[in-house]
Amino acid sequence: MKTIRKCAIAAACLLAAALPLDPAMAGEVNVNTADAETLAAELNGIGPVKAKAIIEYREQNGPFKSVEELLKVKGIGPKTLEKIRKDVLLDKASEPEKPTGPPPAPDADA
Repeated sequence: MKTIRKCAIAAACLLAAALPLDPAMAGEVNVNTADAETLAAELNGIGPVKAKAIIEYREQNGPFKSVEELLKVKGIGPKTLEKIRKDVLLDKASEPEKPTGPPPAPDADA
């Protein structure tokens, strides 16, 4: 019986160590690429409903260009934005760059 109790205590300790108890321990999240589950899990104050709203806004309007643009998402106000601001990433590195002008002329010396 003592062995079972020790195993249960050890399992509980491992589980507690794996879960962030402090919301401030949440990680940074790229709101332009993360799925709803990741947004809800990593951003303090964002649950499944707000995470889904972020995804829907992104699908309708394209990638977020600023953190403040999150204020346009239904359910996200100034207080929520301030809670998540430090954890929001907008990096678009995973997106291919779009050309901004005509292609360069061929080199005449080649």
